[in-house]
Amino acid sequence: MKIAMACDHGGLTLKNAVAAWLENNGYEVADFGTKTYDSCDYPDFALKAAEAVASGECAFGVVVCTTGIGISIAANKVRGIRCALCSEPLSARMTRLHNDANMLALGGGMTGVNLALEIVKTFLETPFSQEEKHARRIKKIAAIEEKYCKQPAVRAVGGFADEGITR
Repeated sequence: MKIAMACDHGGLTLKNAVAAWLENNGYEVADFGTKTYDSCDYPDFALKAAEAVASGECAFGVVVCTTGIGISIAANKVRGIRCALCSEPLSARMTRLHNDANMLALGGGMTGVNLALEIVKTFLETPFSQEEKHARRIKKIAAIEEKYCKQPAVRAVGGFADEGITR
């Protein structure tokens, strides 16, 4: 199973630890950066990972910034992404069971490595419940996306569709 990973400078240490754990446990990792501790902008990296999950290139994604908040907000702007910020395993389990979340956000400055690995393991090993009430709610979320996300997700290669956004 291929897992998209991305972070900013505040999440690099935790991302590297999670990536190593994933690889040691038979997962393939697609690392969308960052790879240095130089200050950078999490939306740039969240976008790449979220697009890989939305397109089906990767089955799931794990994204990390200092708190996990900003990177989860950025990932959730991509149509079809349901990214949940989790700080303990129960939330990871419930977001898979009830929300069929396809991306997990972690806070590199908030969550220690051992706890983060347990969260990731729980997230990846928990299937969607398939209960009708939860499927219905996910369809309603998709309908909101359809109404407000007027254009389909565009794969940005070397830049952005909106000229007003710069790197």
